[in-house]
Amino acid sequence: MSPHAKTWIKIAIPVIIGVAVAILLFHNDFNAETLRMVDFDSRAWCGIGLALLCVCGREAGMAWRYRTLSGDRLSWKASLRVTMLCEFTSCITPTSVGGSAASAIFMTRNGLTAGRSTAVMLTTLFLDELFITLIVPITFLLIPYRELFGFGNEALAHDLQLGFWLVYGILAAWSLVLWLGLFVAPSSIKKILVKVFSLPLIRRWKPAIEEAGDDIITTARELRSCPFSIWIKSFGATALSWMSRFLTVNALLWGFVAGADQILALGRQIAVWVLLMFTPTPGGSGMSEWIFTKYYGDIIASATIIMIIALLWRILTYYLYLIIGIPLIPSLSKKHKKI
Repeated sequence: MSPHAKTWIKIAIPVIIGVAVAILLFHNDFNAETLRMVDFDSRAWCGIGLALLCVCGREAGMAWRYRTLSGDRLSWKASLRVTMLCEFTSCITPTSVGGSAASAIFMTRNGLTAGRSTAVMLTTLFLDELFITLIVPITFLLIPYRELFGFGNEALAHDLQLGFWLVYGILAAWSLVLWLGLFVAPSSIKKILVKVFSLPLIRRWKPAIEEAGDDIITTARELRSCPFSIWIKSFGATALSWMSRFLTVNALLWGFVAGADQILALGRQIAVWVLLMFTPTPGGSGMSEWIFTKYYGDIIASATIIMIIALLWRILTYYLYLIIGIPLIPSLSKKHKKI
């Protein structure tokens, strides 16, 4: 099978899964007649417009971060290209893999040296994990725990809570490892990781861990020369990107559901994204649609409206990147001058 055919198969699988789950979830509650009853008034179109602005904010934040961490070696055009390729990769791979791991390859293809690309990749990964680790406790300060997970089905809510805390624990632990590795004792962290992955059950991953340990040491050397202003800009860009991602649902809710609890919706969106960070399907296909309907069913009473918002949300946060990413694939074969 040719590489081109494999790429199209990887694209087709998540699309088929997502569409199939959407049909399964809504076939009993949705028909053309009820769709005609939905009022796409000026407020609804404004909500869609605000959601598109959130999409722009998400990508602008990521591109700004790549450019800042590269020391302006990447142009704005190259930074945006890397951003969209990472988003595309996230769409066609399981969310536990995502596009971050491939960003170093994309940056190298866009002219950055391998060492600098690895440093930027690990730093962006650390900033992402750090932001999520910090935003979750802030969320619990603003929203009562019972409201955040209390959406009617107690058994399901219990299972989702367990999944949420498991994923959050992994993210927090990984953030700690990256912080220690990048800023405190990179050589020691590598030795500990290699020793842990020498155990019989996980020994097959030892070579990959040794390589990751070398990358952490290389990155730590690169980061020592970064001024503090770089960190302020990079964390600000990270916050802009993630908050824009979260607020996409708020924009759609504002457009279609007048009087919706926007703070609760934002908190639940944060919980949704935490859960979606470790899903086995490409881009979280299937899981995203299902989790969305469960988390927002008590906020959006109409099954038709919840379907429209869920589909718009997935178009803006998933299918859009598949469409944009396909034309960018040929750019991976072009090598730029190293900078």
